[in-house]
Amino acid sequence: MHVLILGGTTEARRLAELLHGTPGLRLTSSLAGRVASPRLPPGEVRVGGFGGAEGLAAWLREHGVDALIDATHPFAGTMSFHAARAAATTHVPLLALRRPGWVPGAGDDWHDVGSLADAAKLLPTLGRRVFLTTGRMGLAAFAALDDLWFLVRSVDAPEAPHPARMEVLLDRGPFTLDGERELLRRHRVDVVVTKDSGGAATAPKLTAAREAGLPVVVVRRPPAPEGITTAPDPETAAHWVHERLRAR
Repeated sequence: MHVLILGGTTEARRLAELLHGTPGLRLTSSLAGRVASPRLPPGEVRVGGFGGAEGLAAWLREHGVDALIDATHPFAGTMSFHAARAAATTHVPLLALRRPGWVPGAGDDWHDVGSLADAAKLLPTLGRRVFLTTGRMGLAAFAALDDLWFLVRSVDAPEAPHPARMEVLLDRGPFTLDGERELLRRHRVDVVVTKDSGGAATAPKLTAAREAGLPVVVVRRPPAPEGITTAPDPETAAHWVHERLRAR
């Protein structure tokens, strides 16, 4: 049984670890290639795009894929729709591994927006020293905010266009609460911007912001394909695969 995991996330790597070495199972993980030195999961790995839904469907047929798991980032919306179309075209069972989004708690000062552009419009009303944790892609949305200072955290160095007043912090999660507290204090951050990525790896910044009384601008997730079987965590996804393997 050949399983293809569309990965690049912590959950995708964890799922590959859970499934690797299972008798009767061939496992391939696909990475988009946007990170220069990704953490590779166990098993076979391919890097690069497929060429849209049609290219993915062709790859599924050519490589005899029996099950497809979309474990991409919650903001990789286009890829999720390509996966849904390719699975429907090839009649390959599809599971979406979708980590739950973050939920504000008591003491949180969250400001929901629909896009990075909306976040940029709101920022000048909330603060002047911004901790921007949305990754290196999309910095152009903030490039015109010359009056604001940005601390940008990303795995790889960002390219222009980007804010003129910017310090780059190259780092990769998971992050600790003590580390996030110190980062906010040291850089005198007064507003945080994040995407609703969900998961535990980058959640400590939200707790640190709450403790410091800082506003957090949260970019909502893009739409996802409807009618797809979903799993909230790698363990549930692994169970789905094992059930299909036993049924063969």
